[in-house]
Amino acid sequence: MQFLIAISILLLGMTVAVILIILRKPPERTEQNVQAPLVKVESLEIRDIPMMIRGYGSVHPKVQVDVIPEVAGKVVFVHPELKVGGFIRRDEKILQIDPSDYELAVQQAQAAVADATVRLETEQAEADVARKEWNELNPGTEPTSLLVLREPQIRQAKAALASAEAQLATARLRLERTRISLPFDSLITSERVDLGQYVVAGQSLGTAFGTEAVEIEVPLEDEELAWFDVFAQSIFSNGHPNPKTYTPVEVRADFAGALHTWEGRVVRTTGQVDKMSRMVVVVVEVEKPFEISGDRPPLLPGVFAEVLIQGKTLSNAVAVPRDAVREGNQVWLVNDGRLHIQPLDVVRADKDFAYVVSDIPDGAEVVVSSLDAVVSGMAVRTDAEIETQTEPVPQESPEPNRPEGN
Repeated sequence: MQFLIAISILLLGMTVAVILIILRKPPERTEQNVQAPLVKVESLEIRDIPMMIRGYGSVHPKVQVDVIPEVAGKVVFVHPELKVGGFIRRDEKILQIDPSDYELAVQQAQAAVADATVRLETEQAEADVARKEWNELNPGTEPTSLLVLREPQIRQAKAALASAEAQLATARLRLERTRISLPFDSLITSERVDLGQYVVAGQSLGTAFGTEAVEIEVPLEDEELAWFDVFAQSIFSNGHPNPKTYTPVEVRADFAGALHTWEGRVVRTTGQVDKMSRMVVVVVEVEKPFEISGDRPPLLPGVFAEVLIQGKTLSNAVAVPRDAVREGNQVWLVNDGRLHIQPLDVVRADKDFAYVVSDIPDGAEVVVSSLDAVVSGMAVRTDAEIETQTEPVPQESPEPNRPEGN
């Protein structure tokens, strides 16, 4: 009986399981909506774009000299601004060497000139007397010897006078050189002289540089030289360079706690290509860098500056953000919710943009965000589309109650 009961229960369970399987409904199928990837886009504009060539360099003086005496002697005067950072105007006396010995030398040279002048006059007078005596003794004839009319003695006296005058000019020049000055406004960067010090010719007493202009040497790729005329204003051009045609430059420097700008110009190249970097160095000149304008400080030598050279204008071009350039020369354009891969003709590129003249329509939207996988023609979404879909429908507001008159 127990065996029959167990078999009955097992059969009953199997029957119920079969019935449940037969009566089970299949799960309902629902299609899941797969959204297109969201991309960030920017609009492109076709326009004439002036090229801006960017470079960097350190400021250095255009003119820098050592203060060196040409005569020896004791220093009897030192300009009070002859110190590091001192400013001295052009032609102001910087140093004065004791002129006493050189004044005496001038007096001696003047005496020598006077003596040579008397000797010449004496020889000329004696020659006149000899001529009269010869004519009285030998009328109508010329002497056979030059010594008769003292012509060699006169030439010798003239040479002695010329030598004395040259010695006088030398003495005066040495006297002038006891006064040391510079022919330009200068800023002193070092000094090595004191009052009462004995100095010798050729001894360096200090260093100064001119304040009329400074220069910046900017290394550039040789391809950048095609965008501005640098050789036309140099020795490589035919004729003389015209300063009015120099390429303008904006110089920027983060100095004295703020960003300041100065105007400059490209004046030349260094005339060679660097052997290591293969770059060409152009020289930018900034005039009157020490003039203070408003809160702008002077442009001091040693300041590291950014140089923006105003180049030629690229007509009918598009500035594509560098983040939008793919694989060197492609962009992803979005049109009617679809992504299209567009090749580019890149003319020039800098750190911010790639400048192209490809057939890109004006106002085209370019993708600036990244995607894992891209296929031309794939559906994409943009921020503008999402804002349009989620924008609430404006409701008409009830007409406000008008205030009743009193």
